[in-house]
Amino acid sequence: MPNITMTINGRDMSAEVENRTLLSSALRETLNLTGTHVGCDTSQCGACVVHVNGKPVKSCTMFAVEAAGATVDTIEGQAHSDGSLTVLQQAFQDHHGLQCGFCTPGMIMSAAALLKENPTPSEAEIRDYLEGNICRCTGYQGIVNAILAASGQTAAIAAE
Repeated sequence: MPNITMTINGRDMSAEVENRTLLSSALRETLNLTGTHVGCDTSQCGACVVHVNGKPVKSCTMFAVEAAGATVDTIEGQAHSDGSLTVLQQAFQDHHGLQCGFCTPGMIMSAAALLKENPTPSEAEIRDYLEGNICRCTGYQGIVNAILAASGQTAAIAAE
């Protein structure tokens, strides 16, 4: 089995994995980074989104060996180094962008990628970007409000 090394959340980490091991499985089962959730194993729900070399990727569709040498960011690496929440994470809490929490890691990772690409997205742009992420609890409005708030667009929320 190949031994791969990745920079995960700023730390070099190695794992021995089979060629067929998915990145989501390597993160969760080998490296004990269980914040990345696996909801469907078919790339439909988005719960497993991580960033690979700065791009959002559904980790259940990528082999771990494909990420060898890459920089991988997971939900565990999103908080500040002192453990305090980022603006985006706090906005999800403040604007009821989570309920059961299962989709939350993937939603936050997708939202972070969106805000990096487009710091002030419209509600329509947010909804379009999150099309590959499924939430069965919130009805999405809280998630959209959280992303708008994180982008500094609180006036848009107040207008609703």
